[in-house]
Amino acid sequence: MSITSERKAELIKEYATNEGDTGSPEVQVAILSERIANLTEHFKGHKKDNHSRRGLLKMVSLRRRLLDYVKSNDEARYKSLIERLGLRR
Repeated sequence: MSITSERKAELIKEYATNEGDTGSPEVQVAILSERIANLTEHFKGHKKDNHSRRGLLKMVSLRRRLLDYVKSNDEARYKSLIERLGLRR
């Protein structure tokens, strides 16, 4: 259900705004999106796993708050981020 350290490093490298950047909203949203996608796949086979579903809802909420933060500060950055991630909204 969690992402591998190699995949996480790829996401950080792809979405980082500068060298060594791991905490920018873009990187955080990308990592959360990957974790959300993995959990969504998990639920296709484990429909009654409600404990993990709660974690999924918390991750979706956190991603939404981060995206709202980016949108309030820089609309162009927000639009490019959701386009790169393939998120609808």
